[in-house]
Amino acid sequence: MRARVRLGDDLVVELAETFRLMSDPTRLKIILACLDAPAAVGEMAERLGISASLVSHHLRLLRAARLLQADRRGRQVFYVVGDEHIRSMLTDMADHVTEEDAGEVEG
Repeated sequence: MRARVRLGDDLVVELAETFRLMSDPTRLKIILACLDAPAAVGEMAERLGISASLVSHHLRLLRAARLLQADRRGRQVFYVVGDEHIRSMLTDMADHVTEEDAGEVEG
């Protein structure tokens, strides 16, 4: 078991803002689209069925919060979850919500 985490007020605010950003379904879909491999704006827009400008707007917020990293390749920019903490948390939470007995209560 891990030790209790103690954060100062400023870091608690930053953590809450990070969770707030991820609580938007579109932004969460964008992050999840960048988990396994780098993705370009157009690819994400097509996959999610939204405009490239809306994807770009969300990407600006996600990059500012250090949830995604950008990698320019020629004229295109590819986005990826570059932080292992973010990757691990999201894959663990995805595993959690897809567990077969997620709705059952032990007792």
